[in-house]
Amino acid sequence: MPAFTLSSRPLSHPGPLVGGILAACGVAVLASLVAEAEGALFGRVWLEPLVLAILLGSLIRTSFPESAALERGIGFSAKLPLELAIVLLGLSVDGTVVAGAGGRLLAGVAVIVLASIGASYAIGRLLGLRHGMAMLVAAGNSICGNSAIAAAAPVIGADATEVASSIAFTAVLGILTVLLLPLLVPLLGLVPIQYGVVAGLSVYAVPQVLAATAPIGLASVQMGTIVKLLRVMMLGPVLLGLALIHGRSGPRLPFGKLVPWFLLGFFALAALRTLGVVPDAAASFARAASTVLTVIAMAGLGLGADLRSLAKSGGRVAIAAALSLGVLILASLAFVRIAGFA
Repeated sequence: MPAFTLSSRPLSHPGPLVGGILAACGVAVLASLVAEAEGALFGRVWLEPLVLAILLGSLIRTSFPESAALERGIGFSAKLPLELAIVLLGLSVDGTVVAGAGGRLLAGVAVIVLASIGASYAIGRLLGLRHGMAMLVAAGNSICGNSAIAAAAPVIGADATEVASSIAFTAVLGILTVLLLPLLVPLLGLVPIQYGVVAGLSVYAVPQVLAATAPIGLASVQMGTIVKLLRVMMLGPVLLGLALIHGRSGPRLPFGKLVPWFLLGFFALAALRTLGVVPDAAASFARAASTVLTVIAMAGLGLGADLRSLAKSGGRVAIAAALSLGVLILASLAFVRIAGFA
């Protein structure tokens, strides 16, 4: 399996880890403070710390000369915290939610997510995106935005510039979707339950689903949240599939090495959560820790991504992400009509 790299070239100046780790943590703290300031000024956090961390890190990387002394620590910060965050995400998966959602809804979510990944990847490749970038855009649009992009990156061996580019444009689309998606209710005559399904299938993050459905009513909020959780649960199977596909493209390896350790950890914790072994308080703490680790990892990725490289493919990435999101929304609308939600 290809290694997850900090930049498009290998690390050539190994140095102590501490300096780079402190730099990534500093950017992560700054991103969190900026997000808090957003909430205080505007009453809502439009750009989450995860997005801010990678953007701020990229700005710093672009504005100042690359430091060989920090490079190894930055690479470490971009890799291990993200892998640990994916493991902890397993505690967010509760199989009892799947059991209570109904076969029709579960099957519809699975089919739409997988079809959307295929369609989004095809769109990206047709627009000339490299394999890694096209796959990141597809995963982000189809599952859960930035979190899916961050989780898929180490599995497919994406570099920092690809991650930064796909997250940047997905973040903008996420905000626009929250603002514009409610207009479909009067335009298409959707009832609250139908709109909740559409929002849950097409809006990226759980908080964004709440923001997009709250103006329509409680029924939309509840349905949107359930569908979104089902969609997030597709992350594990999709990552496993990507790991197997990318593993087959290289030397034949035993299963234990073919599937990354953090995916095995993800499924193990998901199983414990479903069995009721892990209490709610511990699961909540794990989710918070996963968020912190992901922000640190995104800061590390940002510090390894030069925005000048990002700009070269920016237009094509934006078009690919927008077209992919449009396909997902259309598929969601078709699903609520065909499945007879009312």
